[in-house]
Amino acid sequence: MDKQMAVYMMTNKPRGTLYIGVTSGLVGRVWQHRTHAFPGFTDLYNLDKLVWYETHEEPTVAIQREKSLKRWYRRWKIDLIEKANPGWRDLWYEICPGAEAEADV
Repeated sequence: MDKQMAVYMMTNKPRGTLYIGVTSGLVGRVWQHRTHAFPGFTDLYNLDKLVWYETHEEPTVAIQREKSLKRWYRRWKIDLIEKANPGWRDLWYEICPGAEAEADV
């Protein structure tokens, strides 16, 4: 069975700086962003909140979607996020059950 691909957006605060990425391992990749595992754009701007994602079976479809979203106007990206996640909740706790309990420790 192939890994499911995900296109996702990270931010530092509601309507803040946005980062769009694609991955075959959403939980692991978001964890890397959250823990600042690698220096770069998301680390520099503290983009550690997952606010939107969608999954795809085909890698080529996911990659094309990522490229398409990166060409969108900022307003369109915000509208996409707010349609699915009006409160700009950090979806980390949705994709990684049990993480909320760990955060309380």
